[in-house]
Amino acid sequence: MFQKILIANRGEIACRVIRTARAMGIATVAVYSDADAGAPHVRLADEAVRLGPAPAAESYLKAELILAAAKATGADAIHPGYGFLSERESFARACAEAGVAFIGPPPAAIAAMGDKIESKKLAKAAGVNVVPGYLGEIADTEEAVRIATDIGFPVMMKASAGGGGKGMRLAWSEADVREGFEATKREGLASFGDDRVFIEKFIESPRHIEIQVLGDSHGNIVYLGERECSVQRRHQKVVEEAPSPFVTPEMRRAMGEQAVALARAVGYYSAGTVELIVSGADTTGKSFYFLEMNTRLQVEHPVTEEITGLDLVEQMIRVAAGEKLAFGQDDVTLTGWAIENRVYAEDPYRGFLPSTGRLVRYNPPAEHSDDDGRVRVDDGVAEGGEVSMFYDPMIAKLVTWAPTREAAIDAQIAALDAFEIVGPGTNIDFVSALMQHPRFRSGALSTGFIAEEYPDGFQGAPASENLTRTLAAVAAFAATAEADRGDGPGAVLSLKHNP
Repeated sequence: MFQKILIANRGEIACRVIRTARAMGIATVAVYSDADAGAPHVRLADEAVRLGPAPAAESYLKAELILAAAKATGADAIHPGYGFLSERESFARACAEAGVAFIGPPPAAIAAMGDKIESKKLAKAAGVNVVPGYLGEIADTEEAVRIATDIGFPVMMKASAGGGGKGMRLAWSEADVREGFEATKREGLASFGDDRVFIEKFIESPRHIEIQVLGDSHGNIVYLGERECSVQRRHQKVVEEAPSPFVTPEMRRAMGEQAVALARAVGYYSAGTVELIVSGADTTGKSFYFLEMNTRLQVEHPVTEEITGLDLVEQMIRVAAGEKLAFGQDDVTLTGWAIENRVYAEDPYRGFLPSTGRLVRYNPPAEHSDDDGRVRVDDGVAEGGEVSMFYDPMIAKLVTWAPTREAAIDAQIAALDAFEIVGPGTNIDFVSALMQHPRFRSGALSTGFIAEEYPDGFQGAPASENLTRTLAAVAAFAATAEADRGDGPGAVLSLKHNP
């Protein structure tokens, strides 16, 4: 087992990895930029090394500085977290060349899944369902129009190296293709250095469902159920839950087996996620298609941990150290329901504008765990700290577990109500409204849920049915009391004095 792990990340995921490493008796090294000099992950680690100025390009994305920090501190492994260098094949390879274990998948698997066109070809060859589309090189706009017409509208144009909702255009007609193809190419080139675009059939009423896989370097791979990630704003996940209210045991098995087949085809080990797009219009559950594979730990991994009882960070560390998985597919059981809300520093009343500044007050709900429910807060901030303009605006991940979905949702509402943040604006009101929305509570979700239910943006949560009934009762009581006063002695007296 490793003696010391360097965490090549910041914020809540750095704190998350440090806590597990500490529980395993492994020393930790944090790295930080000037903006994070006083951050919780720096204080939590056994050692800390400065990387450079605040911009990520001058600190957290500097692979040579991170490897130098590992060498200087004697770290024998690096955990990349998510984002930054976590899916850079070149970084995983550089770690191996430096004699430092990379706590993640092999470089070849990262490379294979990092290209959306090539990954879809590999998925199809492995027997995984893929969305009908064209994965070859598209020469120009006219060819794009011909391909889109052959596939059948609507279609989605996507940058091959895209991600995070960037480099995507929906086309309902030839005119949309003519207008959007070159724009998609430009965005792909500007954001990812790659202007290749592929076109595929757009799945209407889509649900975004992903399968968590875990493998070791000895050929053992399991799937750990699914996560429902359909509640998104501008292609960015907002709420995640496990399991999905839409997925049946038969669907779960079919999805899981295909995810494992893909992982096996690319020699995958460590934790990874196979993202699927699922047609909500097909009640048979057979219309699910490969979207992409994330070759890292997902932001939303806690909901899987809560329903399986596994620590995915611990599993990643053990796999990287050469250990075999201590369990097989038949040992995986899913218990209860878990929901995660991402608490962001953004103002939902002003078009979700990013919000920065000092956390004057930061008091998350108290964590607790018993048979009836759990509340978990994964964060990397502290009262008095700064929400920086240089990084992702996520403040915390609020996770609840309960025996049933309804109870897990209600626990979220209570925990969000108890979450105190003064300083930057947050989306707490918004995600609380989502938890109370009848459509969310019914499980009738799609990736268009937020856009469809809040077409004019968020204007505040409407009063709940219980509150409406309570207010109506109070109004009725007040009216009755007023009428009673009108019939009392004072009213009679006033009438006697009225000519």
